[in-house]
Amino acid sequence: MLLLLSAAAARQSVNDMKTWEMMMKLNPYLTFNGNARTAFEFYAKVLRGKIAMMLTNGETPMRDQCSPGGLDRIAHTRLVIGDQVLMASDSPEGMNCDTQGMMVSLVVDTPTEAERIYKELGDGGKVTMPMAETFWAQRFGMFTDKFGIPWMVNCEKPM
Repeated sequence: MLLLLSAAAARQSVNDMKTWEMMMKLNPYLTFNGNARTAFEFYAKVLRGKIAMMLTNGETPMRDQCSPGGLDRIAHTRLVIGDQVLMASDSPEGMNCDTQGMMVSLVVDTPTEAERIYKELGDGGKVTMPMAETFWAQRFGMFTDKFGIPWMVNCEKPM
């Protein structure tokens, strides 16, 4: 009887984990210094995604609390790339938010796609690690783009 209860508890634990995994998504949220619109229009083009939402401070119920110079800043934007989401906003006017302690990691299927994205997203930015083959990847490279966002582009080797 104890064995049956343990097996049932284990099955429930696995089911709970599957439910939890289905309920949770991890979506990077980036902060810009007044250029979120330009950055996300660029990302949508390079990553072949779709901007599903872009809302300025002037379009929110909080518009009366914004300075006139902050009304055109982005309060929230959402870029959909396949089944993935990248979100962002502009920092409040006069308050810069430097990106620290994170990188956006892109994993692609082909070396050709890795090279294309690395070249296009990195244009005008600063290379951290040139695109190259590594022991784990057919292609891997790192850079900070022209908007100050650090990226990794990875095309893994078959396992």
